[in-house]
Amino acid sequence: MESRKTYESMTYEEAAAYIEETPKFTKKNTLDNTKAILRHLGDPQERMKILHVAGTNGKGSVCSFLASMLHAAGKHTGLFISPHLVEVNERFVIDEAQVDNDRFLEAFRRVMGCVEQIQKEGYAHPTYFEILFLIGMVLFEKAGVEYLVLETGLGGRLDATNSVAHPLVTVITSISLDHTEYLGDTVEAIAGEKAGIIKERVPVIFDGENQKAAAVIQRRAEKLHCPSFGISGEMLKISSMTNKDIDFSINSGYYDYIELSISSVAEYQVKNAALAVTALKVMDTEGAFTDEVIKQGIARMRWQGRMETVLPGVIIDGAHNEAGVEEFVRTAKRLEGDEPVTLLFAAVGDKDYRHMIEKICRELRTDQVIVTEVGGYRAVDAKEPAALFKEYGSARITVCPDVEEAFSTALAKKGGGILFCVGSLYLVGSIKSILRRTAHD
Repeated sequence: MESRKTYESMTYEEAAAYIEETPKFTKKNTLDNTKAILRHLGDPQERMKILHVAGTNGKGSVCSFLASMLHAAGKHTGLFISPHLVEVNERFVIDEAQVDNDRFLEAFRRVMGCVEQIQKEGYAHPTYFEILFLIGMVLFEKAGVEYLVLETGLGGRLDATNSVAHPLVTVITSISLDHTEYLGDTVEAIAGEKAGIIKERVPVIFDGENQKAAAVIQRRAEKLHCPSFGISGEMLKISSMTNKDIDFSINSGYYDYIELSISSVAEYQVKNAALAVTALKVMDTEGAFTDEVIKQGIARMRWQGRMETVLPGVIIDGAHNEAGVEEFVRTAKRLEGDEPVTLLFAAVGDKDYRHMIEKICRELRTDQVIVTEVGGYRAVDAKEPAALFKEYGSARITVCPDVEEAFSTALAKKGGGILFCVGSLYLVGSIKSILRRTAHD
């Protein structure tokens, strides 16, 4: 294990590399372990008003909607999200600005110095996500944020973020099958893990569309005497959609009717916005967040890697499970029109990419498919997804294991049509990194 002197002498790049080398997919430590380190850090989480968000799909977007509304209201706001796409400090945002390398490094050194001390007491070294959560708590406390929007990692019940004992509100986004090896192989089991963030008498807002998941969440809320608010599609009405934004209204019955506009082409963001608005309305017992503030915050929110146009006719989407791909396909079908469609695809080994590919081939008209590899040790040999695209009827398929070559090939084949890049957040991050690097060349 590194000595404290080594931690204190690390550069930002060395600290980021240290975190990346910490195991990501091992058995979690207990929450007692995380709470013990937080105590050594002075329990920074107790000095912030926390909005806690879990779910399978959409939780990052909900978090960003919440933070944008809080910022529009003039609140000093922190945002902790995962995963990052290019740089690890993307996960820590204060008043809509990413934390810089120096502040990140200072927080890392403090956390790791504390870890060294607590290991002497018999506690375990924190895992990858636990280190990042602890760094976030140090960063946000030092910045003096009033409100913190906190996204869980994989689950909820055993997640490091669940060491927060007194959130203002909890939000649970849509539930579907993902990370089944860690969270359970049924929607009900996964909903039970996500519902683990619910706290005694703390309001919970949840996606009520999936009745099996909603029933699990509702039972947990009732057991803990929590006000609960389920959001379903029938409460939402879209009035117009363009290739840039969507206008819609919310009539949930939980608060006054409100009309909103989001800068997104993805219809699923309507539900995410509704969850965030409801959470803020339920939390706002003093009427501090006016409709005008909410409208401004919702309209200004931008979320990287979710049906994001990064170049003319080039859209990247982080859909990486069946439910995410279903939403991607729905939006892509609306956008493609009569234009030729090129698809750049990559997946990682712990995802059910067979069904993802089947869904894409069955419902989206693709003229060209380029398959590449991302994800390090979790990468899938590009020949395997390519064979599935062929099996499900795609005609022109190109295999390019190198992601930069694959992206260049896809751009060349795109011509005057649309290029969709989908299948993994690793792919989104790689493309972001390529674009950032080429912009500086």
